Amino acid sequence: MKFETLAVHAGAAPDPVTGAVMPALHLSTTFVRAPDGSFPSGYAYIRDANPNRRALEAAMAQLEEGAAAVAFASGMAATMAVFQTLAPGDHVIAPLDAYFGTAKLLREHFAPWGLEASFVDMTDLGAVRAALRPRTRLVWTETPSNPTIAVTDLAGVAAIAKEAGALSACDNTWATPFLQRPLRLGMDLAMHSTTKYLSGHSDVMGGMVVAREQGRVAERLRAFQSAGGAVPAPFDAWLTLRGIRTLPWRMRAHCANARAVATFLAEHPGVERVHYPGLPRDPGHALAAKQMADAGGMLSFVVPGGRTRAFEVAARLRLFTRATSLGGPESLVEHRASIEGERTRAPEGLLRVSVGLEHADDLVADLAQALGT
Repeated sequence: MKFETLAVHAGAAPDPVTGAVMPALHLSTTFVRAPDGSFPSGYAYIRDANPNRRALEAAMAQLEEGAAAVAFASGMAATMAVFQTLAPGDHVIAPLDAYFGTAKLLREHFAPWGLEASFVDMTDLGAVRAALRPRTRLVWTETPSNPTIAVTDLAGVAAIAKEAGALSACDNTWATPFLQRPLRLGMDLAMHSTTKYLSGHSDVMGGMVVAREQGRVAERLRAFQSAGGAVPAPFDAWLTLRGIRTLPWRMRAHCANARAVATFLAEHPGVERVHYPGLPRDPGHALAAKQMADAGGMLSFVVPGGRTRAFEVAARLRLFTRATSLGGPESLVEHRASIEGERTRAPEGLLRVSVGLEHADDLVADLAQALGT
């Protein structure tokens, strides 16, 4: 079955009682017991399971070609749950270039708990292999990366992790399963901030972990979901499932617009560098063409003049909203170094852009006037 068909039908079926085409919203926090104390509906309490959440998890398992999917209240809750499957004294290899919240989680919250972490250039498989230790239990990847849009060889990293007896995981938020299938490339886990492209409308927060196989890790993730309670509300799950139905068509437009914007920026004399794997000159272009269906809707560019010039360009933009996040219909721009703080690796002149669903010509025109042409 083609992805577009799966996106519409996965986790969705007409209501058997009313015939409603759209799934009902189940807000109840508790469910009735049978006289013998059992739960014939399969539901007992909202923290443990909910029909809307189960539908979303079923859809994501299908879209990522996994055996189990576990939904959380945010992408960070999903990431934390993966780290919590490990034990004090275990070792994690993580990317140097990645969402800064992931590194912060490892350094400030899991390091005191006893989890050790090494941060490496994930585009260098030799560096990944060199970072292995006897207690390495997880290799965490993010591709394309935040904020320099670097591309990691997922099959290569998965093979290294497997040889070492470690799990491999990929933050697949930016690519989505429409553009990239980490589990198909050998990864054990795929994580998503469903807040972004999957929900697609900047109006709901959530996270998801999809496991390639059933087993201990999937069971522990499910146990953390129930015991910890960081679960999405029924309406959050419902909204995300609704967003998934249009995902492939939205992603095509995001990619096409991003390519047009990146091409313009790459030729502009007021731009020092453009990070976008859809450009033939980008270091990740060949690998992205191999493991992704398209290059995505995220890019970043560097202007000479550092923070002052970057803030000036961002302030002059009219269609691009100065805001954090990505994956919605509106184009967003932000200065990553000022967002990430003193540990940032982002150049002071770098602006990260989430290219939205406006007309590409209007976006290019807005950038042209902001850059002073």
